[in-house]
Amino acid sequence: MVEYKHAELFKALSVETRIRIIELLKEKGPLGVKDLAGILKITPSAVSQHLKVLRYAGLVHSERKGYWLPYEIDEEALEHCGEVLSHVCTCRCEGECKEENMSDEEKLEHLKKKEHLLAHKLEMVREKIRELESQE
Repeated sequence: MVEYKHAELFKALSVETRIRIIELLKEKGPLGVKDLAGILKITPSAVSQHLKVLRYAGLVHSERKGYWLPYEIDEEALEHCGEVLSHVCTCRCEGECKEENMSDEEKLEHLKKKEHLLAHKLEMVREKIRELESQE
């Protein structure tokens, strides 16, 4: 399976026009830059830039057919996006539910990161307390 960079996938999907491009490609099938530009009412240059980001993230691909260069969705990449989202922890445990599947080394690294974040949060709370106490 292709190795995806999760941040790149979701950064690519953080722009409304790119989401619209993906919707159009899903709905209408392969389309060229000029076709997309006409539908979206933006310049072909802007469409090309959006497609470049989507292609880098692995969400679309193209294969030249003579003079025509149609873009289409990479279904596997979109499926992967859904899988990534479905595995995001929603129980608010900050990762403890995943610790059972970690090696001891991974657990140690996870706990060190958590300790660092908690120390930062604690310092912010202490600063807020000092600030409020000084106002009294």
